Amino acid sequence: MKVLAINGSSRRNGNTSKIIEVIFKVLRQRDIECELIELANCDIAPCKACFACAGKKNCVFRNDSFCEIMDKMTVADGIILGSPVYSADVTSKMKALLERGGVVVATNKGLLKRKVCCSVASVRRAGGMEAVDTMNHFFLNKEMIIVGSTYWNMVYGKNIGDVLSDEEGIDNMKNLGENMGWLLTTLHRDAIWRD
Repeated sequence: MKVLAINGSSRRNGNTSKIIEVIFKVLRQRDIECELIELANCDIAPCKACFACAGKKNCVFRNDSFCEIMDKMTVADGIILGSPVYSADVTSKMKALLERGGVVVATNKGLLKRKVCCSVASVRRAGGMEAVDTMNHFFLNKEMIIVGSTYWNMVYGKNIGDVLSDEEGIDNMKNLGENMGWLLTTLHRDAIWRD
């Protein structure tokens, strides 16, 4: 089994990466392979709304990082989306990924169906719920199974590393990893998600 995490931050190895790594640590204890994509290293153009992706299982424009990421999302068993809060929502790169991916999946029904997923946000003050909702709306609209935890999936901190001092937030991320790992293992064992 494999979980793909996509970090929408403009900063590599920042707070969002750190909270994703907390989840990964728990998943790896269940022998679940984990991969992190940092959008800071990627170019993601916005969707052109041409709908040429219909029936092709990916975007027809291959001059940026989107298609490679979409291919990885398609084969992963689980997906984590993470974003810091910029202007009270997800980052522009995460938004571009969600909008472009949304059209690909809408025109290729079932492409991400029943994948186990969760969203997380690193937050300085406000906007965390909006960011988590934006990412969860993508999951819900694409027939995916969202994992929850004991509280909203956000951790507070300003400077890099500050999130690790938010004990409640970090405990929530650990529990999120436990719930995601349990669900992935259960579904894989019972092959419930297979048609």
